Amino acid sequence: MTSLEKEEGAIPLLVPYGGTPLAVNTESELERTIATLATGSGPFAIDAERASGYKYSSRAYLIQIKRTNGGLHLIDPIPFKSKGPENVHPLFDTLNELLNSDEVILHASTQDLPCLRDIGLIPSKIFDTELGGRLAGLPRVGLGALVESLLGISLAKEHSSVDWSTRPLPHEWLNYAALDVELLIELREKVSDILRTQGKLEWATQEFEAILNAPKPEPRKDPWRRTSGIHKIKERARLAIIKSIWHERDTLARHLDIAPGKLLSDSALIELSLRTPENRKEMEKALKPLGARARWFEHASNWLSAIQAGKMTPESHWPPVRTETDSMPPIKIWREKFPNKFAPLSHARASIEKEAKLLSIPPENLISPDLLRRLCWSPPEDSTTSLQTQRVRDALLERGARPWQVTIVSSLLAQALLEREPVRPVEKPVESIEEEQGE
Repeated sequence: MTSLEKEEGAIPLLVPYGGTPLAVNTESELERTIATLATGSGPFAIDAERASGYKYSSRAYLIQIKRTNGGLHLIDPIPFKSKGPENVHPLFDTLNELLNSDEVILHASTQDLPCLRDIGLIPSKIFDTELGGRLAGLPRVGLGALVESLLGISLAKEHSSVDWSTRPLPHEWLNYAALDVELLIELREKVSDILRTQGKLEWATQEFEAILNAPKPEPRKDPWRRTSGIHKIKERARLAIIKSIWHERDTLARHLDIAPGKLLSDSALIELSLRTPENRKEMEKALKPLGARARWFEHASNWLSAIQAGKMTPESHWPPVRTETDSMPPIKIWREKFPNKFAPLSHARASIEKEAKLLSIPPENLISPDLLRRLCWSPPEDSTTSLQTQRVRDALLERGARPWQVTIVSSLLAQALLEREPVRPVEKPVESIEEEQGE
């Protein structure tokens, strides 16, 4: 079926069936919202809107909740300031207790859970419709695509990238946000039915539990090295300037709660490190080829000071061109430099791809690509297949693989670890696996 046929066949839903509610922004309104939700039954459909690309923080600027016979509600969390030592408003504590009485349905839960937790909403049981769709092998797992393919309804999605910190929120934005949860409960049932039919529902349950139990990510080491275009810089002195400007921009962005790229783009940052202007006029000339924006110059003195600080950095403190951010070397050099590691990896990936295709599941959901690389780089000691399989099972579980994954892949990986020659090219060169799964 073509996309045009889908558009013609799907029924457009322009507003929620019960209308678009106003945003809840007072304590009395939130108390009534919680009471109304409590009269409903079954799971809670939840979504959150952030101001990504506009604000430094990843806080939630709108919370959408729907429950069968409990209504659809839009909650503005900004007016609800903390009143306790836990930095959570007591009404959100009450709401959290209610949410933990049943399942919480989210779409792409790893995106929303951090900002929900920040305001005290911490689900103990979830169902992720996006991840469920991936495990079910569905070709498109975006919310709109799933609702269209499984429910035959098309949703309006024209406000996905707006600045949700805007106040007051326009009615059409609230309408868009409400539609995100309007059909989430029905969608959950459809996805669950498919997973049950395929025998994958337990897989999904284990995945959802793993998301809830996942530890908080460690802070990135040298986050300034993620500046777009930095790979072109090979001089350590220039890297010192980039680092200085980046930290100045990050400090200012955090203080103002503005996305760093709004203050100064990465391309402008790189250009300043190359041209090192000493005054505003030179800075304007340096950035003119990039289509200099007025906002870049609002804090020109900050950037110029950071450039000078970077230039004055002693050579002994210049950053290295490359740092050891991982115990493993880059995959692209494994074939040449570490053939004894590359051979098992090529067989492991080939086996995972084949098995994933049979199971109608993305390879990266069958086993984490990073975990696969680490296993091949530091394999278990035993050399016989029977002992190796158990060692592989233990290693996978220790590194966070789910039991369902271990059951499927451990024997495949145990065999792959015994290989000493890489997979021979058949339909595509082996080199292509170096570019797969995001590498």
